[in-house]
Amino acid sequence: MVPYLAKAAVAAGCDGLFLETHPAPDHALSDGPNMIPLDELPELIDVCLRIRDAITN
Repeated sequence: MVPYLAKAAVAAGCDGLFLETHPAPDHALSDGPNMIPLDELPELIDVCLRIRDAITN
């Protein structure tokens, strides 16, 4: 769910994202279901930046 919400927020014009990440969210002490796996973060950031560029250029 986090990637969808992050991309939607960027498309709506947000100025920043706050999200939680963890190397293994299933093993996190808390909030695991609300985290994006750390290895997926670079791709999500790239997609969000491309969305931002598409709506601002």
